[in-house]
Amino acid sequence: MVKKIEVTDLILRDAHQSLMATRMALEDMIPALEDLDNAGYWSLECWGGATFDACIRFLNEDPWERLRTFKKHISKTPLQMLLRAQNLLGYRHYADDVVDRFVDKAAENGMDVFRVFDALNDPRNLERAMTAVVKAGKHAQGTISYTVSPVHTVEAYVDLAKQLKNMGANSICIKDMAALIKPQAAYDLVKGIKEACGEDMRVHMHVHATTGVTLVSLMKAIEGGLDNADTAVSSMSLGTGHNPTESFCEMLEGTGFTHGIDLDRVEKVSDYFAGVKKRYAEFLTAFTGVKTSIFRSQIPGGMLSNMESQLKEQGAADRINEVLEEVPKVRKDAGYPPLVTPSSQIVGTQAVFNVMMGRYKRMTGEFQDLMLGYYGKTTTDYNPDIVKIAAEQSGKEAITCRPADKLESEFETLKEEASKLEGFNGSDEDVLTMALFPQVAPKFFKSRPQGAKNLGKDPEQQKAAAAASVATTGPRNYTISVNGQSYDVAVLPGKGGSPRISSARPSTEVVPSTGPGEPLNASLAGTILRLEKQEGDSVKADECVLVLEAMKMETEVVAGTAGKIVSFAVREGDSVQVGDVLAYIG
Repeated sequence: MVKKIEVTDLILRDAHQSLMATRMALEDMIPALEDLDNAGYWSLECWGGATFDACIRFLNEDPWERLRTFKKHISKTPLQMLLRAQNLLGYRHYADDVVDRFVDKAAENGMDVFRVFDALNDPRNLERAMTAVVKAGKHAQGTISYTVSPVHTVEAYVDLAKQLKNMGANSICIKDMAALIKPQAAYDLVKGIKEACGEDMRVHMHVHATTGVTLVSLMKAIEGGLDNADTAVSSMSLGTGHNPTESFCEMLEGTGFTHGIDLDRVEKVSDYFAGVKKRYAEFLTAFTGVKTSIFRSQIPGGMLSNMESQLKEQGAADRINEVLEEVPKVRKDAGYPPLVTPSSQIVGTQAVFNVMMGRYKRMTGEFQDLMLGYYGKTTTDYNPDIVKIAAEQSGKEAITCRPADKLESEFETLKEEASKLEGFNGSDEDVLTMALFPQVAPKFFKSRPQGAKNLGKDPEQQKAAAAASVATTGPRNYTISVNGQSYDVAVLPGKGGSPRISSARPSTEVVPSTGPGEPLNASLAGTILRLEKQEGDSVKADECVLVLEAMKMETEVVAGTAGKIVSFAVREGDSVQVGDVLAYIG
C-alpha cells in the first residue's frame, strides 16, 4: 500500500521570517492565496512566530486583520499558527487567563491548527496552552523543540511526546529550527514516537535547510513513520529557510510513498514569489548556501537573519562572526536550551551584548530571567557563576516552580491599561496586542489609521502611499528640533502629492542639544522604555539611569560615574542610535 505524505506550506509565515526577517506585507501574499488553497496542502502556516511582532513593529499592519483576511481567502485548507505556549507570541510568560483568552480569540478569528511549543521543552509551560486549544475544539499539535547537546537524547524526546499525548495532542511535531537533525536521528526519533504513542498518532516534522542534510533526514523520517513534512515553495526556500516543496515531492517518486500536491499550482506560486522577493532585497539574509558550521553554533534560520538585521542597526554588522562564536558559549551557560523563540532571541542578544560590552558585563532583563528560572527549567543546570551575576544585576532570586504560578490573573488589568491608549479600538484583540508588545502597541494604535506599509515597494511607490495616507487622514504632526528649540509642524500634501508644511510654531518643550556635565551615551540603538531617574537625582557609578529596548530585549543603561542627573536629552518612547546623548551627569 502506498502511503500518502501530507505537506504543510510555510510561505506565509516561516519562509519569509527565515529569509527576509518577516518583512513581507500581506498585500504581497493575497494574489497567491487561491493557488495555495487549491494546491492540496494539509495546512498553511500563516501566523504566529515573529509575524505578529513584525506586523505592528515594521509594517503598521493589524495582525488580527491579517488572520481574518487569510480566512476570508482560504476556505479549503486549514490555517496553522506557531504558538509559544505560556509565552504566547511575546517574550515573557503570561498569566493563565491571558493564555486562555488568546487561544479563544485566535480560534474565533480563523485559526485551525495550533502548533504549541516551549523554548525549553518544559512540560509545565506547555500544558495550559494545549488545554486551551483542546477546549476551543481546534487541532492541538504538541511540539518538541529539537536540539543537540550532551544532555539531549532520543529517549528524553520520546518521553516528552508521551506527555504531550496525555495533554490531548492531536499530533506531535518535531521542530528542528536550526537544521540539526541528521538522517538516522530523524528515523530513530519518529520511530520511537510512533512506538510510544501509537501508530495512529500523527507525527509532523519541521526542518530548515541550512546545514544541507535535512532533505535526506525527511526521507529517513518518512521511512520511520512520518506523516507530514513542512516545506516552502522553491523560490522562497533553502539557505536559512526550508526544503523546497517541489524537490520534496519529486523525491518521493518510486519510494513507495506519494503526495497529494498539485505541482503546477506550486510552480505558479513559486514564480509569483520569485518576483515578490526581489523587492525585499535589503532584508534578504546573506546566508544563501549551506552552513555546516551550524552544527556547532546551532543558530536557527530566523535567528540568523534577524541577528544580521539587528547588528546592522547597531552599526556592528562586521562582528557577526564573533557573535556566532559566542552563541554556543552562552547557550552552554544557560543549560543548553533549544535555540527557538524566545530563547534564541534571548541567547542571541546576550551573545551580541557580550561581544560589544564584554562577557556578562551587562545582561538583558530577559537573560537574567532565563538564568533565574523565570522561563522554566532547561534539561540541565545553569552555570552557577552566571546565575550569581544575574541575581546581582537583577536583584531577583532564582525560582524552581512553574513560572506562571507566580503570576496573578492579569487580563482585566491589561484591558484597563489598554483603554487609556490613543487608538485603542476596545476589542479583546487590541488588549492582547498590547499585552504581547506593550512598548510597540501604543505607537501602532496611533498609526494604524494610516494603513499598512509595504517595505518591498520602491521609493516612488512609498512616496505615493505616504501622500495618499496624508490625503485621507488629514495633516500629520511632527516635532522637530532646530538649535535646541522644538517646533510643532503640521504637514499636508502639496502639488503632485509632495508634502508641504501647513503650520509651524514653537513648542513649549525645549529639546536640549548640549548640557553641562559628562554625557551618558547610548551604547546600543533602540527605544527608550522608561527613565529610572529624574533630573536632579543623585546617581552612583554603575547605577541604572534608564531602560532601553534594544533588539527586542530590555537592557539597563547605567551611569559611568557618580554624580547628579543634570538633564535628560531623551524622553520615553524616543528612538536612539549608537552614540546618541541620553543624559548629562554632573
